[in-house]
Order: sequence, then structure tokens, then C-alpha cells
Amino acid sequence: MSASRGGRSEARRASLWFWPAVAAAGSLVVTMLLMTVRPAPGTAWAAVVWPGGSEAASTVLQVVATSIMTATTLTFSLTVVALQLASQQFSPRLLREFARDPKTQVVLAVLVSTFVVSLTGLRGMGAEAPLPVLVPALVLVMGLASAAALVMFLGHIVRSLRVDSMMVAVHQETVATVAQAYPDYHDHAKDPTLGLPGPAGGTLLPSTRSGFVQAVRPGILVEAAAEHGLVLLLGVRPGDHVTAGAPIGSAWRDDGTPASTADVLQAAVEKAVEMGFERTLEHDVALGLRQLTDIAVKAISPGINDPITAAHAIGYCSDLLARLQGRNLGPQQHLDAAGAPRLVTPDRNHRYYLDLVCAPIRRFGAGEPLVLTALLRMLRACAATARDEDQRAEIARQSGLILQTMDPGLIDPDAEEIRDFAHRVHQALAGDLDAAFRDRAGETRSV
Repeated sequence: MSASRGGRSEARRASLWFWPAVAAAGSLVVTMLLMTVRPAPGTAWAAVVWPGGSEAASTVLQVVATSIMTATTLTFSLTVVALQLASQQFSPRLLREFARDPKTQVVLAVLVSTFVVSLTGLRGMGAEAPLPVLVPALVLVMGLASAAALVMFLGHIVRSLRVDSMMVAVHQETVATVAQAYPDYHDHAKDPTLGLPGPAGGTLLPSTRSGFVQAVRPGILVEAAAEHGLVLLLGVRPGDHVTAGAPIGSAWRDDGTPASTADVLQAAVEKAVEMGFERTLEHDVALGLRQLTDIAVKAISPGINDPITAAHAIGYCSDLLARLQGRNLGPQQHLDAAGAPRLVTPDRNHRYYLDLVCAPIRRFGAGEPLVLTALLRMLRACAATARDEDQRAEIARQSGLILQTMDPGLIDPDAEEIRDFAHRVHQALAGDLDAAFRDRAGETRSV
């Protein structure tokens, strides 16, 4: 049930229509209630709330309803243009972030609610019945609020279309996902126990669905495995694409022998492994890095040719990779109430994340010194914060791959600058941070 609620909650956040629809329904109910309040003509408080008559009230409601429809059309048009621009110029994987934008949803909710109140209120306007004074007063207030919301939205959409704003939004959400997904580097409480069965030889558990893994709820799987005396090694993680019929896990008995059947876990797996037609950032750290990498690759494409934006995107990746180095990456085990291991969930390691960022950018930017030096600047920062020899070895590997990928047609000064940055990476790996970061005029720190 918790997994289902989580999936529904994320679907609501990613939809433009849900909260405007809720606001419209609420406005309809409130308006119908206010229409029952019809003070007698000459009532003192009614004259204060609405000093005009029925004709003035009807005119205000008609004007507001007509104007709101125009404003709503403008808002939707601007949103569609923003989505199209983000898809073409930056990354199609950023579209979900625009749809989830709470400010856009609030503005649409205000505009739609104002239209519903105005249209519904027109039903109560008549010369023979007392005027429902609270309705035109509410429409007047909501009309002013709609105007303010529209002005706010125009400023917000301009800020949102700036590539730096997009990168900041992706970075901030990815930072939160990193903190949620991984324990501290020194926290080994969830490291798999030695002697657990696998990875080969278990009874395979096939997937009944196709799509991207959006989230994994370990509690459901632990409970099911404990009930049947099984140990489950899950084979997928958030962000993975799964095809129906492909194995997504293996099961063993408590004594380490393959389970006779994994069918007893099928229902639990379907509840615990949330799948959809697209990746989501709530549990998928790699998606945030992928979005930033997409921006960098798009920026250095021949149609755009903006290596500075690529360098800025790499800078955000640098911070995320440094944060990941301070986390305990890799598989995690989950215990039942008795303290017995029941589930091992896989995850990505340091090499995967470095490859995710470096590989596409160094391939597409092989002939651009600004891009290659930005990658080496990122690796130097990672080298300065590396926690162990495995991390240092992976950073050195990436530095070597960048030198191998470098376009041999670069002129000598550009090639020498790239080799100097690679040397600084190795100085940082050796612990000589002063030499690695010392320069003449900030040329190794800025673009």
C-alpha cells in the first residue's frame, strides 16, 4: 500500500492537471455554498461587501470569466513553448521537471478556480432574487489574485528557461536523492554479510512487466521473504530498464540452496518494484547526472556550439561526484525483525558514476579544449576528496581515457594545456594539493 501511495503521489506531482482540477472542484463547492447567502436589500454588511447591484455583479463576473480564459490560454501556451525549448535545447529528460513545477501548477489552479467561480456565480444573478453578495466579492478578489499570479508566472517562466536555473534545480534535487539513497561513507551497517548465497545459482524471478524501475520498497520484499524462509538477491535498481520475462532477482532458501520456486515472491515483487514508462529522480541518482550530462552534450553539439554551458554543467556534476565519494556506495542488505538477512539490493558504484559523466562528454568534446579541461578540473576536485585507493584508481583511469580521446589535430598549446590539467589530477591523487591547484591567474579554476 505504501508503494502504491508513493507511486500515486509522484504521478500527481508530475501532472499539470491534478491540482488545478482539485482547485476547480473546491471552488465549485465553495461558490454553491456562497450562493445560498442572500442578504435582504439594504443590509449594512452586504452594502460593504458589494455596494453595487445585480447588473454590476453580472458584468464583473462576465468580464473576469472572459479575461481568465485568455490568461489561461496564454499560460498554457507559454508552458508548451517552455517544454518544447527545454526538450530541443537542453534535454528531453527535463520535461518532467517542468511538469512538476509547483509554481506553474499553483498559477493554473488560481486561474481555473477563478473561471469556475465566475461561471458558476452567473447562475445566481437575477433581478427577482436577492443578490448573493459574497460571490461577486470573491470573484473580484480572485480576479486580482489571478492578475498577480499571471505576472508572477511570466517572471517565473523567464527564469525557468535559463539553462543555469535548470541545472540548479536538477542539482538540488539530486543532492537530496544522494542523501536519501546512500548512507555515510563510514556507515557499513547495511553492507552485505559474508557468506550470503549468490550471485549465481539461485532460482530466477522473472519480471511480469516492462518499463523503467522508478523505486524499490525493501520492506515489502523483506516481509515476504521472511514469511517463506527465503533470501532474495534483487537484480535491478531505480533507473534500470526491464523487459517482461527478463530475470529481476534470484531466491535461495535459508540453508543456501536454490528455492524450489520463486512464485511466492511474485506478488511482493510487483508491489515493491515500482515501474513506469520513464525514469524519475526521487530514487534515481544517476538520472540527475544524466540530465546534467545531456545538457553538456547538447551544448557542444554543432547546432548549438556552447562549450561554456557544457563546462558549467560539468561543474555541477563535480559537486555531485564529490558528494557520492563521501557515501557508501554499492549493494545493501536488509534484515527481518529477527535480524536475519532477507534481501540484498544492488546499486551503482564509483566507476559507474564517473563513466556516466565522463564518457559521453569526452567523446563528443574530444576536439574542444574547454570541455576536456573542464572534465579534468572535475577529476582534480574528485581527487582532492577521494576517500580510498579504489576511488583514486578510477579517477586516474578517467584522466587517462581523456588523454586517449583527445583529438590529435589540436594545436600544441591546446594539447599542452590539457596534458597539464591531467598532470594536476595526478598531483592531487598523490596528495600534493598545493601544486595541483596553484596557478598563475586562476586559469585552472575558471572557464
